[in-house]
Amino acid sequence: MKKIVLVFIFILLFSGCSNQGSSRLDKILDEDNYIVIDVRTEEEYNTGHVVGALNIPYDEIDEHVDLDKNKTILVYCKSGNRSGTAYTILKDLGYKVFDLGAYQDISLEKE
Repeated sequence: MKKIVLVFIFILLFSGCSNQGSSRLDKILDEDNYIVIDVRTEEEYNTGHVVGALNIPYDEIDEHVDLDKNKTILVYCKSGNRSGTAYTILKDLGYKVFDLGAYQDISLEKE
């Protein structure tokens, strides 16, 4: 019984987080004041990317401190690992950042 309760609590917490993230992303998109950055390699970017996304590999992200701090930076990669690293770096540099996670899970228009 204790396991069932713990699983139920976990499901509630997890679903609550994803809904919050989704509504936050919707708000960012509605405001239309953002920059999308694909933090994968150039080769990965060339196989397909979000329309209008800049390609700045995650290990070069700290070299691009000239991004507009008035805009929210949306980052993504192949699996969500590199975008998590880029998120932390940009956040530490004072940017407003949202981690979109894995490319295949993004619902934004792709090319």
